Amino acid sequence: MSLIKIFYYGLIFYLIYLVVRFFFSLSKKKPPSKTIPSRSGVMVKDEYCNTYIPREEAIREIIDGKEYFFCSRECRNKFLEKKKTG
Repeated sequence: MSLIKIFYYGLIFYLIYLVVRFFFSLSKKKPPSKTIPSRSGVMVKDEYCNTYIPREEAIREIIDGKEYFFCSRECRNKFLEKKKTG
């Protein structure tokens, strides 16, 4: 009978250990799941459609020493076609 009590107390202590370990792991700080790249906060204007976009995401084109920014390749291509004809 004392062997059963030892087994019973051992099982109780093991369960308490698991519960304490579980709650301790919740209190630890977890690293962020995704890192967001830092942005400069500078917005630039698309020369064709006049929308503002973050400089880091813009498509950049230098024409005759002047820098132009575009939100998409489509806007860039339309601007270049307009510049050729106009």
